[in-house]
Amino acid sequence: MCRFHLRDSLLVESLLTYNLMVVDSELSDSEVDRIFRALADATRRDIVRRTLAGEASVSDLAAAYDMSFAAVQKHVAVLEGAGLVGKRQQGRERLVHANPAAIRRAQELLGRYEQIWISRVNQLDALLAEAP
Repeated sequence: MCRFHLRDSLLVESLLTYNLMVVDSELSDSEVDRIFRALADATRRDIVRRTLAGEASVSDLAAAYDMSFAAVQKHVAVLEGAGLVGKRQQGRERLVHANPAAIRRAQELLGRYEQIWISRVNQLDALLAEAP
């Protein structure tokens, strides 16, 4: 009987995982990779944080870090490539702004993965509770 329960549990988990991943169809694997690769760097996360508070020029952003202007430009380019920030020109300046919709999508994706893991931990708890 325990085996039958385990199979049912795994089937439910598989369906849950499939359903959660189908919802993610708006983001391709390469988009997900770009987003999380961009957020893997502390400087880039800080740039996102700063631009969520308001637009900032690349020059102003560069002044906040102990690195070259070109290095900050590269960080901004990675974030822009991931869709986490955008740039617009105002006069001679390039202003960087956060893209809250992309950040929200990343947050939703993490929430879905969290639900998968919570489900798995709950299943493990249930199996351990059934064990003699």
